[in-house]
Amino acid sequence: MRRIAVVGGSIAALTAAQSLRAEGFLGQVTVLSDEPHQPYSRVPLSKGVLAGRESAKSALLPAPGEDIEFHAGARAVRLDVRGRAVTLADGTRVPYDGLVVATGARARRLTGGDDLVVRTLDDAVALGSRLAAARSAIVLGGGFLGMEVATTCRALGMEVTVVDLVPPLLRLLGPWLADLAVAAARDHGIRVRVAPDGLTVVDGHRVRCGESVLEADVVVCAVGDVPNTDWLRDSGLPLDAGGGLVADACCRVAPGVVAAGDVVSREGRRTPHWTNAVEQGRAAAASLLRGVSARPYRPDPYFWTEQSGLDIKISGELPLTGTPEVLAGSVAERSALLRWRHGDGTATAVAVNHRLPVVKLKRLGGGVPAAESAPPGSVAVGE
Repeated sequence: MRRIAVVGGSIAALTAAQSLRAEGFLGQVTVLSDEPHQPYSRVPLSKGVLAGRESAKSALLPAPGEDIEFHAGARAVRLDVRGRAVTLADGTRVPYDGLVVATGARARRLTGGDDLVVRTLDDAVALGSRLAAARSAIVLGGGFLGMEVATTCRALGMEVTVVDLVPPLLRLLGPWLADLAVAAARDHGIRVRVAPDGLTVVDGHRVRCGESVLEADVVVCAVGDVPNTDWLRDSGLPLDAGGGLVADACCRVAPGVVAAGDVVSREGRRTPHWTNAVEQGRAAAASLLRGVSARPYRPDPYFWTEQSGLDIKISGELPLTGTPEVLAGSVAERSALLRWRHGDGTATAVAVNHRLPVVKLKRLGGGVPAAESAPPGSVAVGE
């Protein structure tokens, strides 16, 4: 194997490219990104960049390295698996011996393209300029992104309403933790509107919920994402019903093809989170080079979000049911270390405004059987 192409410019793509070198690959590594920027972190987009506290440049990640060819503005439009070549929008044909698909996902839109979203760096900059002159906002979608955007808008002094078909964060976190987060949002002045019968975007300022119409200066769409697999439709690679690229336990898709990040579907679902993208990028690179001797990818269910004065870190599977153990701190004061035990012997640990090294949080959760995790008495408050 002399040439490996990595399609995508996300953290998964960058990690995969750098991991190929770390694994000892000495051949050509070419990264093809459809965005005009060098790779960047999406983490600050809904927070500091959107609020104008941080510059767009602050989100950029270090350059891939001189021994990795990085091409910005190189959008893949077709994959020839048999001929082992990627065709770009300008007609350029890029041959490869090994391929990493890390094209990520794009924001799901409700009006066919005019929605204001926060997915890319350019999205955050464009929306930030609109928010600077706005006094009110409607945020469609009560997931992590929607609640983070709502928090940013509120911090800018805006009147904010979050609208979703179900209570915010319920499907992600489960009722107990979702209720805690929504209570904090309301305390910060964020209104919540549940629209079980659906909603309709009338225009850039109005949203219809049932018989009522909500109005605001800005309407932000944060209703999930869609995997970027349109360029793979005629490739013969396996796609699931939602468009995700189906990969096996070792991130393999086909001979000489692996995948990583938000584009990947494993066991019927995608996991579009930063930690997953990084770990899959490493696993995909190792699988491509090691072949049958590669170790299966072991998911690392670690998530975090900052919203409405809450810094929530989670290690373990979601959503959560029932009431947690309080290992440290106080739920009433919204500063606590919590744990949910599951029927299969695993656990999920959650730190809410509680300082604890990530490695210790993962010992308490992250799929590790509860019997193997640290006992409550071994965790000091404020560690």
